[in-house]
Amino acid sequence: MTEKIILDTDPGIDDAMAILFAEASPAIELLGITTVFGNATIEDGTRNALWIKERFGMQAIIAKGADRPLRRPPVGATTVVHGEHGLGDVTAGEAQGSADPRPAWQFIVDSVKAAPGEITLVTIGPLTNLALALEQAPEITGLVKQVVVMGGAFGVNGHRGNVTPYAEANIHDDPEAADQVFTADWPVVIIGLDVTQQSVFSGAYLDALRDDAGEVGQFLWDVSRFYLRFYSARIGMDGCHVHDPSAIAYVINPALFTLREGAVRVVTDGPAIGHTLQKFDGRRHPHDGWEAYRAQQVGVAVDDTALLALYRQTLIDWAGKRV
Repeated sequence: MTEKIILDTDPGIDDAMAILFAEASPAIELLGITTVFGNATIEDGTRNALWIKERFGMQAIIAKGADRPLRRPPVGATTVVHGEHGLGDVTAGEAQGSADPRPAWQFIVDSVKAAPGEITLVTIGPLTNLALALEQAPEITGLVKQVVVMGGAFGVNGHRGNVTPYAEANIHDDPEAADQVFTADWPVVIIGLDVTQQSVFSGAYLDALRDDAGEVGQFLWDVSRFYLRFYSARIGMDGCHVHDPSAIAYVINPALFTLREGAVRVVTDGPAIGHTLQKFDGRRHPHDGWEAYRAQQVGVAVDDTALLALYRQTLIDWAGKRV
């Protein structure tokens, strides 16, 4: 049985890796791609999504989403990591198709209401579109199958933040939206830096994917060049962490991950803005901002060897069918 998903994304380099992973997997039916600001501007991100859709013959509906956070000042596109327009050294051309006329939040609400209990929302960018959907139609919490989020950092495995000492980029970009999503009454699985930084696409791994996965592998190799230069300069790594594709891997095979249960809150101002905090010990406190909210799931361990094998084989198999 395939998992129907809507992928909410800020199409940068690892987002492209995740989009094609979702499209390639026979375990996933990719119904739609909703774009949001983040790695790129909303204009560049939406153009990237439309171009990738056309280039690889995808059927997913593209809907353009939020161009700024709910309340905090925008921090700007992450050009130092993803390049001037989001795809590193690759520049998306103009696609023949266009985005759905509905804003992303409306597309999400309409889709979920049309298929209650069937759709998983997978978010790999700032959570603004989901927060807007919740504000406009709070009843969708009872209609979504689950929400899978790539974002956050909880200090597990020594991983805390990547844009501040304690904040991960997607959450830092719109902490108010993240807090709304995590405290809403729907099931959320958070795949954060605690596990995404445990997996690495090495330079050799991407070289082999280029050689073995046809046009898809070549494209992923091309867009990864800028990304790998950033990683090499920043932390001396020959490769990159497997951030956004890890959320897709969870949807395909949840058994790859170990989860920890507990309510999650997000710091929304001050020097720790964007910090994600999970209460998981069950203790009672006289003042407790977590107690009123449902327990969510946070990834704390991953079988990285199996994840890397799954990604590679999925892309190779799909490339073989496209020949």
